[in-house]
Amino acid sequence: MHDGDTVSLGDTVLTAYLTPGHTKGCTTWTMKVNEAGKSYDVVILGSTNVNEGYKLLNNATYPQIASDYKKTFDVLRSLHCDIFLGAHGSYYDLESKYPRMTGNANPFIDPQGYKEFVDDREQAFQSELARQQTATK
Repeated sequence: MHDGDTVSLGDTVLTAYLTPGHTKGCTTWTMKVNEAGKSYDVVILGSTNVNEGYKLLNNATYPQIASDYKKTFDVLRSLHCDIFLGAHGSYYDLESKYPRMTGNANPFIDPQGYKEFVDDREQAFQSELARQQTATK
């Protein structure tokens, strides 16, 4: 798979977006879904976490890790998101949203939650990068 490639599963078309940093091949997927006659943009986020011990500077095995993270946040901000899903349920508050699937408003329609998650993860990345830059001085 490459950035921008698509995969079709029946009538569903998923588009791959390379969103490296967490891992070199981390991929975020988008697709459209229809519910009650309305079309929604779905984003299935790979990961943006900076795990403990990640070297964002002077990383011999992944020299461009910091710039990849920065590009990933640009990509994520460029995606239109109505329904936010991800590699881990905690990203999009699955435990709280799932029980609220009662036939009324769909709690997974959460563009603001997506924006807040991306903002939070970018801030965490920037904080860790700044910490490592200070430590190397």
